[in-house]
Amino acid sequence: MLLKNKLATLDFLAPLLFRLILAPTMIIAGFSKLNLGNTNAPFLSKFLADENVIAWFGNSEWGLGLPFPDLLAFLAGWTEFIGGWLLLFGLLTRLVSIPLIFTMMVAISSVHWDNGWFAIAPSSGDSSPAKVLSWFNIEAAQKSLENSNEVSQRLSKINEIIETHGFPSYLLEKGSVAILNNGIEFATIYLAMLLSLLFTGAGRFVSLDYWVFKRFR
Repeated sequence: MLLKNKLATLDFLAPLLFRLILAPTMIIAGFSKLNLGNTNAPFLSKFLADENVIAWFGNSEWGLGLPFPDLLAFLAGWTEFIGGWLLLFGLLTRLVSIPLIFTMMVAISSVHWDNGWFAIAPSSGDSSPAKVLSWFNIEAAQKSLENSNEVSQRLSKINEIIETHGFPSYLLEKGSVAILNNGIEFATIYLAMLLSLLFTGAGRFVSLDYWVFKRFR
């Protein structure tokens, strides 16, 4: 019983960590969709979506091909920007999680779905998580492992070119080369975090929700 009570006092840790991970991600995602950082935009235009983002939302050839791109880009930008700040302070957490969950589902289905699971392509089939699924004869997992082997070959060629013709000490100073896969991995993780916050709330002691609603209770 004593151990159970001690663990109960720590139940704020998971929602706090989720909020601290999600908040800056959502804030900058929303900020980049809006004209807030555009110093050349007229004052009122700063509150609208960036023209390049609108074009990406609406174009069906190289973008998302969504209807009403101006409105959707505007709503997505402000939902993420304001929602991120609310998550940071733990205010109206359950409520703001709902539209953020929706944005993640749209991102998963319209942006990342066709690229599979991984955000960054694994560079080795031996260490890829897909190897576990391949033990159960899942065809998609086997294809993923084959893709990892191809990625490994390409990375070796890239590194060879850099060593021969580039500036390896400069280009590789901040880390090794990786190949972007742009799959659903990150968006799905964010979705899982938001779902958890929707059902558990922002956490005791470490959120404005706790102190505000505690007063009303």
